[in-house]
Amino acid sequence: MAVMARRMSLPVVRRPSIPLTASDEERLQALRASPELRRSLGEIAPAHPSLEGDVSEGVLLHAVLHAGFTALNIHLESVNYAELAEEYAAASATRRRMSRRRKPEWADEA
Repeated sequence: MAVMARRMSLPVVRRPSIPLTASDEERLQALRASPELRRSLGEIAPAHPSLEGDVSEGVLLHAVLHAGFTALNIHLESVNYAELAEEYAAASATRRRMSRRRKPEWADEA
C-alpha cells in the first residue's frame, strides 16, 4: 500500500521555483530524515499540517519559509524594542535633568 505525502491544506496562489544550494539540499534531507527536526519546525511554523510522517517537498519548503518569516518578525520586534528602550532611556535622562532644575512645590510654603 502506497502512502501519500501530506500536501498543503490552504489554497496555493503561486508555485515559484527556487534555487537550492548543496547546503540547502543537505538541510532539507536532514529535515526529511529527522522526526525531531520536523517536530521543531512544526513548533516554529504551527500553521502547517502535521510535518510528521511523509510530507511533500512543497509542504516542507513552505514550513521552512514560514519559520523564516517568524524568525524575521522576532528579530524586527527585538530591534524595535531596543529602539524604544533607547528612546525611553534618553527621555528618562531628560526628565531627570528637568526635575533637578525645578523648584520643589513645598519650597514656597515657608
